[in-house]
Amino acid sequence: MTTTGRRALLVAGATAGAAALVGCDSSSDGGTRQPTAAEREAERVARAEAALRLRAVTSARGLLERYDAVLAAHPALAPRLTPLRRSVAAHAKALGEGGTTVIPATATASPSAPPSAGASPTPAATTRATAAPAPVPADPRAALKELAAAARAASDRHTAALLTAPPEYARLLASVAAAGAAHAYLLTEGARA
Repeated sequence: MTTTGRRALLVAGATAGAAALVGCDSSSDGGTRQPTAAEREAERVARAEAALRLRAVTSARGLLERYDAVLAAHPALAPRLTPLRRSVAAHAKALGEGGTTVIPATATASPSAPPSAGASPTPAATTRATAAPAPVPADPRAALKELAAAARAASDRHTAALLTAPPEYARLLASVAAAGAAHAYLLTEGARA
C-alpha cells in the first residue's frame, strides 16, 4: 500500500469514527429537549418570586438610603432615627435572603432581564437603576414628615406584594409592612405624644 493510500484510509477511518461519535447523544430526537409544562410552570413561578423579592429588597434599600440622607442632613436626629434605621437595614437583609435575581428564561430571555447569580447580590449589585436621592428638607420636622411618608409608601408596597408572595415570604412581607407602618407612626404621631 502506498503512503497516499494509507493516509486516505486513516482519514476515512477518522471521519467515520467522528461521525459515529456525533450520532451518540442522549437525546433521541436529535435536537434540544423541550421543557415539559411542569418545568415551564416551575420556572415561571421561580422567576415571579425572584422578581417579587427584587422589588421588595429594592423598596427596603430605597427607604434605608432615605434614612441615611436624613441622618446626613440632620445629625441631631440620630438618637431618634438610628434605631429605626437599624431595623430597616435588618428588613432589607431579611427580604433579600434566598436570592433577589431573576432566573433567565431558557429560550425567550429578554435582553432587559437581570442576570442570574448563585448568591444573593450585594446592595451595589442589584439591577435597579441608582437614582439621585431626593433632596432632604432643611427643616428637621419636614424631613421627618417626608421620611414617614417614605416609610408608609414602602409599607404599602410590601402589603400589596402579599397577594402574589409565597406563604413564607408573605409572612415576612407582612411583618416588614407592619414595622414600616409603626415607623411612620413613630416618625410623625409618636413624636407628638
